[in-house]
Amino acid sequence: MAEGKQLRSFVEVGRDSHFPIQNLPFGVFRRRGATEPPRPAVAIGDFALDLAAVSDAGLFNGPLLAGSACFRQETLNMFLALGRPAWKEARATLQRILAADEPVLRDNEASRKKCLVPMSDIEMLLPIMVGDYTDFFCSVHHARNCGFIFRGPQTPVNPNWFHLPIGYHGRASSVIISGTDIIRPRGQGHPIGDAQPYFGPSKKLDFELEMAAIVGPGNELGKPIDINDAEEHIFGLVVMNDWSARDIQAWESMPLGPFLGKSFSTTVSPWIVTMDALKPFACDAPKQEPEPLPYLAEKNHVNYDIPLEVWIKSKEQSEPSIVTKSNFKHLYWTLTQQLAHHTVNGCNLRPGDMFATGTLSGPVWTPFGISISSCTC
Repeated sequence: MAEGKQLRSFVEVGRDSHFPIQNLPFGVFRRRGATEPPRPAVAIGDFALDLAAVSDAGLFNGPLLAGSACFRQETLNMFLALGRPAWKEARATLQRILAADEPVLRDNEASRKKCLVPMSDIEMLLPIMVGDYTDFFCSVHHARNCGFIFRGPQTPVNPNWFHLPIGYHGRASSVIISGTDIIRPRGQGHPIGDAQPYFGPSKKLDFELEMAAIVGPGNELGKPIDINDAEEHIFGLVVMNDWSARDIQAWESMPLGPFLGKSFSTTVSPWIVTMDALKPFACDAPKQEPEPLPYLAEKNHVNYDIPLEVWIKSKEQSEPSIVTKSNFKHLYWTLTQQLAHHTVNGCNLRPGDMFATGTLSGPVWTPFGISISSCTC
């Protein structure tokens, strides 16, 4: 079935909905008050399409998914391991059965009620078992802002930054779903003068606007993924908040990198938007100078035009205020370059692993303040 704006679902989707039939992001849900285990779903309008129920109805009848147990799991990891051909087959099947002119669900009330669950009746869960999590530092505008603050205007960005994607290994166990309460972290802060280091709750808890890629099949230990094959290993994207305790981070990051200042919580959105759904928003990535080394030189050097905003609401406010506007298209090192670099030393990635972009800063000042979501890396 041809994909595009003309494709329409029999499920009513509001004009302002983020979940039309062209999107169909994947997640994992549980019915409120039910005893059944969590199960995968895609979002369509104000409903979650229960993929276990779709599978039980025999509607996944393609060569790769017929009889598969991947949608009867409590996470998406088994589905991710199947790779892009299975992802494409699932997407094509779902768009077909949800199409306005397809009667298989539309005209079968019993099946429709089993498969389509109102969003108001469910709670969303972390959709993947995250085995490993890496956070990169791939926005040149953010790197320049950080460098200007810490090193001054002469050399705001270290020379190595333009030769390789910089990153650090984050804490997978504290990746949580959006909406989960955060406990303010405790730790040591930078001493003032001759005093002892401060210890207690962080006084400088910060946010970072990022996006994170979810890994599909991955690679064997010792076998890097070629830059031009990297796209086959990226399932989709989530919005991410890299919570940061800046006072703890500043004191502990001499000489090594982030530790307690980052490891207490990382929030991700519950729905994974697939790379296939994002294809219409592909755009040219920024020109890279100097040219990257051959293992990072890709034939298809693209980013995605994804507008991003941050709104904050304090206890004193009745309505949230916008503080940041940016766009994914400004990312200097692309997702595929990040993945290829991650594996070039033989590091093995596994289904459900996650790697993030780092703070996604924009190139200009805005009426809301500078278009960065935090001032340190």
